[in-house]
Amino acid sequence: MSAPRSINSLYDLTGRVAIVTGGAGLYGRHMCYALAEAGAHVVVTSRDLTACEAAATALRRDGYEASAHRLDQADEASIVELRDAVVASLGRIDVLVNGSVHRQGSDPNRTTAADWTATSEVNSSGLFLITKHIGEQMMAQRSGSIVNIGSIYGVVGPTFDVYAGTEMTSPAFYAFDKGGMVNLTRYLACFYAPYGVRVNCLSPGGLATPDQPAAFVTAYAERTPLGRLAGPDDIKGPVVFLASDASGYVTGVNLMVDGGWTAH
Repeated sequence: MSAPRSINSLYDLTGRVAIVTGGAGLYGRHMCYALAEAGAHVVVTSRDLTACEAAATALRRDGYEASAHRLDQADEASIVELRDAVVASLGRIDVLVNGSVHRQGSDPNRTTAADWTATSEVNSSGLFLITKHIGEQMMAQRSGSIVNIGSIYGVVGPTFDVYAGTEMTSPAFYAFDKGGMVNLTRYLACFYAPYGVRVNCLSPGGLATPDQPAAFVTAYAERTPLGRLAGPDDIKGPVVFLASDASGYVTGVNLMVDGGWTAH
């Protein structure tokens, strides 16, 4: 048995390479900062290279290590190109945060077959393929941490009342994709475990943004035991925990970060 390590060293990601898909998005930006602040070189990816480059530039300006790469998760060739480029330039991949999500469609009455196909190409097939190709690199290294970003709506059905009086709703594809992600996490945790690769899911609640209707913010807070939406810091500790050695004996878990939403 190895000697106990300090808590700071367990959370330290210095020298590690972390890919964050959807890294320029709402939660993505905060997760990129968290991983970079913990010492990782963060590769910010999405289909919007301009947004990724802006996010990576902001990280570097603040003294952290970061780069940007375009990723179209619906295109397997783009996934392979990302993996190969990161390994060629940085030597390894230690962390994959699967945060990309394609939003198209709404409730069942307002979702077409084309909408469903488009979301599935990214949120289902694309999720599998990027995990497969990055997972192959991690298997070769015999180490790595994969963190899938789920949702409260991958665990429970939507509370439509919180959207009353707004144009907002919970789309049908989201429940399907995020629910499937939770059990795929368990499957992959068992598959990759012999290679020293851990796979976990982090399922957050809603993140507060300036453009949310007041009626929704109030209704959401009343429904949540902690009485509020998530803030920018609420996702940071959990993602570093799952990415780092601090969770070295944790795999196949779905960690709820939801202010108690799913506790009742």
